[in-house]
Amino acid sequence: MQFALPPRRAPITPVYGRSSRFSLQRRKQLKAIAILAFALLTIFFLLSQFFYTSTGTPAVSASTSSVVIVTVLDRVGFSEDYIEKIVKNREDYAKRHGYTNFFANVSDYESSIGDSPQSWAVIPAVRHAMASHPYSQYFFHLDAHALIMNPSKSLGSHVLDKQRLESLMLKEVSVVPPDSIIKTFSHVHPEDVDLIITTDNEDMSPGSFVLRQGDFAKFFLDLWFDPLYRSYNFAKAETHVLDHIVQWHPTILARLALLPQQTINAYSKDCTAAAANGIYKDGDLVIRFLGCDTDTKRSCEKEMEPYYRLWQTKSKTE
Repeated sequence: MQFALPPRRAPITPVYGRSSRFSLQRRKQLKAIAILAFALLTIFFLLSQFFYTSTGTPAVSASTSSVVIVTVLDRVGFSEDYIEKIVKNREDYAKRHGYTNFFANVSDYESSIGDSPQSWAVIPAVRHAMASHPYSQYFFHLDAHALIMNPSKSLGSHVLDKQRLESLMLKEVSVVPPDSIIKTFSHVHPEDVDLIITTDNEDMSPGSFVLRQGDFAKFFLDLWFDPLYRSYNFAKAETHVLDHIVQWHPTILARLALLPQQTINAYSKDCTAAAANGIYKDGDLVIRFLGCDTDTKRSCEKEMEPYYRLWQTKSKTE
């Protein structure tokens, strides 16, 4: 028996030539896109390295001052004439050296301070200054009851230069005078330093200090301003809290440079808490009138006046 076979169909020839041409063109397009994407990523990476430092901190642009001077003013407790003199003193110094001033008011931080003494305002004020000037590197807090007496001496050459700072750092000395068992580290180098401060003959002296912008600064200010510490009601408020955290937190001590008091924090002769060689003498950068606002026998305005006149004379001749 025979079966009929189906008719034979003509073979279908695949159009390989055309498909090959499309595939080759597609591969070329994908290759070009990949090369372009790689080039863009490379450019982005190079730009990010250019605008950021190795620590991730934004680099300082040419128009940004490296130093911000932070002054907290009490516009209620003191006359406008007194405040105007302080402002003029800071503005003159900043203009000479290309620095920036940040003037804060105690009243700006009342909600943050709560029932704590007004002296706590220094901490949120410095944090505020850092947020307002994120590209500046150093923040020099100077108490309102103080004058910069040597206008020609920049903070950079006087303290911040690495060789200069190395020569000033007090190592293996008691952190809190006179005889704290906790001493400054001997192995800290200038490049490790984020906090520059002095002591008087009793305590750390936060009326004049320099803090470097960065993660450590945020950690330090947050710890110092911790509500738990503020609730302890230390006799000297933020000063005694600073004494405590510097002694018992090695993380802070490892980033601290303790300098002789007269370097950035010389006291007037009416202050009884000055350390040895801590009383102001001609040529010192700063004079502070510590306690002039709390001692009923003293007047900040009268105490400052002769030094202000002396500063005016110096600022005209230097």
